[in-house]
Amino acid sequence: MSPEEKTVAAKFYREIFDKRGPLSPPLSHRPSDLQDAYDIQQLWAASFNDGSRGALAGYKIALTTPVMQKLLGFDQPCIGPIFEKSVHQAPANLAFSDYGRTGLECEIAVRLSGDLSDGPYDRESVAEAVDDCMAAIEVVDDLNADYEAIDAHTLIASGAWNGGCILSDSARNWRSLDLRDVAGTLIINGVEVDTGRGADVMGHPFEALACVANTLAELGRPLRSGMIVMTGSVVGTKWAKRGDEVTVRMSGLGEASASFR
Repeated sequence: MSPEEKTVAAKFYREIFDKRGPLSPPLSHRPSDLQDAYDIQQLWAASFNDGSRGALAGYKIALTTPVMQKLLGFDQPCIGPIFEKSVHQAPANLAFSDYGRTGLECEIAVRLSGDLSDGPYDRESVAEAVDDCMAAIEVVDDLNADYEAIDAHTLIASGAWNGGCILSDSARNWRSLDLRDVAGTLIINGVEVDTGRGADVMGHPFEALACVANTLAELGRPLRSGMIVMTGSVVGTKWAKRGDEVTVRMSGLGEASASFR
């Protein structure tokens, strides 16, 4: 895609975001390769310099499981930005109408105490830059996507669909835990709807963190101290309804809760 075509595509994805969908881009706005997808995502993210979502606060990882990769015809995870106004401290009270289609995921979030700019990184080396870990709900907004009309490159170009993060208090004792064995539970309206463990995300949550760090370093947009990284869901995405009360519980790390009014 030419620079002009990328600019037009980024504007299209911003307009779809502002309308909360539906996401069904024409072929002219669908990137054909990974570099074009991330170039469009960068332009899309820069459009929020208008202050509507606040400053860049961190990144998320998506497509960490074979099931989700198969759905979008991709063979690797991908990343997307998280913005300041989308990060909430639990308990959070959220407006259901603020999202196109509201997905819920159960994750471990990390906050960095150092930059990850050089690479390549592995799960041991990224651990040195982690300040604390938290239980987290990721709100995934797929913008009422037409899954017949999109692929992973479209997902990337449209921001990878982070609608928000709800974080527990910081767990400073995380180094005493084996994060592979941390049990995660997603609870909706008092009912446990799914469970998983840290190892369900690429074998270890810090494998996901290393993937994010390496991808961003290659793109020339490295992770910085103070940023939050969502390391991927240990359960399948569940779709929320207005009025739902949601809790994510991660053993040893605490719990995060949100209400969708």
